[in-house]
Parts: sequence; C-alpha cells; structure tokens
Amino acid sequence: RKWENLFKQRLLVHVDIVKEFYAKMKVTHLRKKDVIKSSVKGIDIEFDHERLATILGVHSGNGMREYIEEVWEESKYTKPLEITRRVENDETITVARRVKSGEMKPFQRFIHFLVMKNVIPRFGKRDTSSFMDLTYMDHLMTRRLVDLPRVMMRHMSYVISMKDHELPYGDWLTLVFEAFGVPL
Repeated sequence: RKWENLFKQRLLVHVDIVKEFYAKMKVTHLRKKDVIKSSVKGIDIEFDHERLATILGVHSGNGMREYIEEVWEESKYTKPLEITRRVENDETITVARRVKSGEMKPFQRFIHFLVMKNVIPRFGKRDTSSFMDLTYMDHLMTRRLVDLPRVMMRHMSYVISMKDHELPYGDWLTLVFEAFGVPL
C-alpha cells in the first residue's frame, strides 16, 4: 500500500490553489483511463491514476476501486452482509445495513474516521457510515488492496459535480502541485 508515507508528512493546504484547481478541473476519458486536467497559476496539470500513484508514492493498479453511492450490491469487492458482520463484530446479523459510528468498537471507529477524513472525505453525515465507508473499512481491516489513486480521482470527479461539497485531498494535492512546479 505504502500509504504510511502520506500520513507521516505534514503538508500545508494551500486553500486558494486548491480552490482554483477544483474550479478549473475537468475529467476526461482517454485510452480507457480517466484523466484529470486543470491549471493553477497558469501551469497545466494533467494526470491519470498511474501518474497520481507515482506522485503520492503509493500503489495503483489492483485492488478495490469501486465508487459506491446509494446501492450496495454484491460484487467481486463487496459482500455487504459479510462486511456488516465484520464491522459490527457480530455474526448473528442477517441484513446488511449502514452502521452508526457510536455502535462500532474503538478499532472500527478509528478505521471509519480514517476513511471519512482521508480516503473519501466529506463534510457531513459523519456519524453514520455509508456503504462506501463500510466497504473501504472492510478492505483496510482485512488488509486487502485499495487502489487509492483511482478512488481519489473518482471522488474528486464526484465532488466537482456537487454544489456544496468539501474540497477533498488539499494536503495531498500539495504533492501534485509540487510535482508540476506550481509555486506555493
């Protein structure tokens, strides 16, 4: 995974640059890859998941990359009932459901906090896990791969389609801005 390095670094968030990046951001699909394009301070920025992985120093290519919104269906990466049972640490559960953070054991609550603050950050509804939260929590708890760069790109794409959404990854975008020579 190599995520440890992302959490060890103390990166400044350059709020005005992040806002400019998102205001100009476009997502295109080239050669079967999503590509994010933007410009900041007159400097063009363009990356796909592989370039983002290199910039962040993390793994990309395999692992969970689904972006689950309202429907939680069984797939290669998601087994909703099994995930609910693991997160709640209760094998007697018979129906997959969202889990309130107050109902989670301390370790699961910590993983939930990590997911909602870093992997798929959001502004509100932090007391209840989304289906996507639960899926990523389960992958982290069971040490299965998560393709963080692709997840980030999908979340960034989702965010620019919404009117009132917190702009995610400000600290990690500092690494992107540095890689493209944006003066900070």
